[in-house]
Amino acid sequence: MAHPLKNEAGPVKQVRKICLALPETTEKIAWGEPTWRVRDKMFGQYDNNHHNAGRVAIWFKSTLEAQEMYVSADPERYFVPPYVGMKGWIGVRLDVDVDWDAFEEIATEAWRLAAPKKLLATFDAGVPAT
Repeated sequence: MAHPLKNEAGPVKQVRKICLALPETTEKIAWGEPTWRVRDKMFGQYDNNHHNAGRVAIWFKSTLEAQEMYVSADPERYFVPPYVGMKGWIGVRLDVDVDWDAFEEIATEAWRLAAPKKLLATFDAGVPAT
């Protein structure tokens, strides 16, 4: 049986478009939710009201400094997710008006934090991934 979010319209469609555009990114279901990985290192996890949190969001790998900046600047859009928040991950709400430009920046930075150094160097040099 396909995962219920596999063909969902709405925010997960845009999330997939942005995340899967990053080099060597794959999507894998884990903990009942889609996750995005670069060479099997996770940088994003969908949160479809996980554990009845009362929100639809994505958690992205980040730094504590970036997490603090986003959450303090706009706590209606960004939050510290459970489990991984103490490591700097940032929650981005998808059930509010999403700033897709900021979302893409956060997703790209999350990818950069998980990507192997050689792949990152290739990406930074503007060389297409093979």
